[in-house]
Amino acid sequence: MPATSKAQQKAAGAALSAKRGETKKSELKGASKGMYESMNEKQLEEFAETKRKGLPEKKSQD
Repeated sequence: MPATSKAQQKAAGAALSAKRGETKKSELKGASKGMYESMNEKQLEEFAETKRKGLPEKKSQD
């Protein structure tokens, strides 16, 4: 499942970095902290590898 916004893609990248031990979990904030706790590494990879071109900055509220 690809990310639907640049903010979501960026948060997934931060959470993935923490999952891999590249950054500290304590440095995570907001959405990335929630993603770290609720998603596995494979799911985070799918979000983080989404191409940013054409994505909105933030997800629109429906």
